[in-house]
Amino acid sequence: MERTDSDVRRNPVPSLLKSLMNDHLDPGYRAAARDREQGRSRGSEVARRVWIVVGALLIGLVLSVAYRQAVERLPATEQVRTEILGKVHDVEDSIEALAGTREALTLQVDDARDVALEGDARGTALLDRLRELEGDAAVEAVQGPGLTVTLTDPPARPNLSDSSQRSVGGKAVVLDRDLQAVVNSLWASGAEAVAVGDVRIGPAVTVRQAGGAMLVDNQPVFSPYVVSAIGPPGPLQTGFVLSDAYLRMSGVEQLYGIGFSVAEAADLHLPGASVREVRVARSVGTS
Repeated sequence: MERTDSDVRRNPVPSLLKSLMNDHLDPGYRAAARDREQGRSRGSEVARRVWIVVGALLIGLVLSVAYRQAVERLPATEQVRTEILGKVHDVEDSIEALAGTREALTLQVDDARDVALEGDARGTALLDRLRELEGDAAVEAVQGPGLTVTLTDPPARPNLSDSSQRSVGGKAVVLDRDLQAVVNSLWASGAEAVAVGDVRIGPAVTVRQAGGAMLVDNQPVFSPYVVSAIGPPGPLQTGFVLSDAYLRMSGVEQLYGIGFSVAEAADLHLPGASVREVRVARSVGTS
């Protein structure tokens, strides 16, 4: 038995799909065009202008209220900011005063120690040993000729594909590992004392980066970073120029625009490092 086309059951075409295939113009556009042809419109020109004016007035009202509230809050915000800055300055002054008192007391203790130990040969030998250990611990301030290495952040971020590896907040900067490499190379080149900015490098001092701040012994140091080293200027400079740190910073200077300079110094003054409390100690060679 043969089946005709009328006997074949076909899937019904959804009305929405049929409308999309057959109606290429939205009925609303067609109705609007028909109304314009017949001279009818949904709203007069005056009504539209009235609504535009009303909307503009409402927007202006909202903006004026927001501006007034911002102006009213400004004095209070400025007052809070002034109070916070005042507290910060007071704390900084207090810290500076306490640091001065500590230095004065340290000098008094050292003088009393010298007077007590210089009376006999045993005390003198012990005093010489203490001074030698204090020199190794970078406790005492030192003065002499040497070398300065200056690293400076560039004025703007360089346009390089890998600049994100050497940036903080979208700006290329000197990294903590740069300063670490310079300091270690100066020690290896024969430096007797090293300082970054006004912070002396001692046995327990660290150079690290926290966000956009460079911390040396947990004290902020800002660009330009001046690394000062006391030692024989000629051999010190020769050793540093031949070091890996010099090659590293020369490449960084060319690639990222970071400032890098080396100069001899006839007279450097380096402060003493911070004295830390000794909690545990033992004689060398004992268990």
